[in-house]
This record gives sequence, structure tokens and C-alpha cells, in this order.
Amino acid sequence: MIDEESTKKEVLEAVKRDRWGWALRDASKKLRGDKDVVLEAVKQCGNALEYASDELRNDRDVVLEAVKHGGHVLGYASDKLRNDRDVVLEAVKQCGFALCYARDLRVDREVVMEAAKNNGRALEFASEELRADREVVMEAVKQCGNALQWASEELRGDCEVVMEAVKNNGFALYYARGFREDREVVLEAIKNNVFIFEYISDDLRSEIVSHWIKHMEKTDET
Repeated sequence: MIDEESTKKEVLEAVKRDRWGWALRDASKKLRGDKDVVLEAVKQCGNALEYASDELRNDRDVVLEAVKHGGHVLGYASDKLRNDRDVVLEAVKQCGFALCYARDLRVDREVVMEAAKNNGRALEFASEELRADREVVMEAVKQCGNALQWASEELRGDCEVVMEAVKNNGFALYYARGFREDREVVLEAIKNNVFIFEYISDDLRSEIVSHWIKHMEKTDET
């Protein structure tokens, strides 16, 4: 059991076995500011960064090690390191959503691309320019179809982009611009999410219902 009186040796042994970061949480203020102890803690659990001293949350070695074991812990880093390109790149490779903490790097194409590959929803935090970048948006919607909602208006009307989005999640059709009457796109969307049915055009809805009825009638006959 770690407490304020625990020695450095005891805390080091404890953090090596800790998978939650709690050993560091319970250590003394002095040991939460000891680089050896904190490095060992974040190697086991990136979340331990939350309990490190302010000084060590501004230490590049410590934060880099922490984000390797959970990109989301970028949120515990200092403002300076939240916008360190190498640190952020490592973080978004582990957790695309970490992009939300890196305000200065939302305009960096490589950073945003890596974030989108990991989690398409990271597109929400990309710069306006990159939300209009076709390659970035394609990566995002391949990973998460509903990321289409954060794409530029132009790309929400791009047939290839929309098709990739609905292949991943049929509900992405809701965010597309001008495809509710496109038979190929609609059929692909319905394959993926039948609940998108209410968002398609009346003509296509009638056609599809008619087709299903005929199919069921033939099935009953056999």
C-alpha cells in the first residue's frame, strides 16, 4: 500500500506492477516529481501522467513515454508539450481524438492525417482547410463514416467520398449533400443501416418497398 511515507524504492516497485496509475497518485509530492519514478509509472500506464508534478508534465521524455501508452493522456501534458509536433504525432497515432488538445497543430496535414486514420471523428478538430482536403476526409470516412458531417460542404457532395462514408456507416447519408435520390449510394447506405430509410427520397423509398414486397411474395410462393 503506497502512501505519503513510502520510500522511493517502495514506490518504484509499486508502479512497476500498477496498471491504473494509482500508485503514483498515492505517492508523496516529492516522488511524484521524481523523474525515475514517473517514467516507470507512465511506462506501465500512460494515465499516471495525471498525477505527475507540473514540472514533469512539462518534461518531453516523460510525456512522450506516456502518450505511447495512451494518446488521450496528452490532455495531462503542459500547454507547451500539447503542441510539440513529435509528441502530438505519437499521441494521435495511439488516439486520434488527442488532436482536440493540440490547438496549434490542427493545421498540420500529417498530424491530422494520422489522427484521422486512427479515429475518423478527429476530423471535427481539424482546421477548416483540412476538412476540405479530399485525401484527409477520405481517410476519416473510411475509418468512421459519420465523420462526413465535419467535411466541407463541397466534399459532402463528392460521390466517391460519400460512397466511402456510407460503406462504413449507412447513416452517413444523412450528412451527404444531394444523394438521397442517388440509387447506388442509397442502396449501399441501406445495406449498412436500414434505419437510414426515412432519409431517402419518396420515389426511391417506394421503389425499394415495391421490390421487397415482390421478393417476399416470391419467397412465400416457394
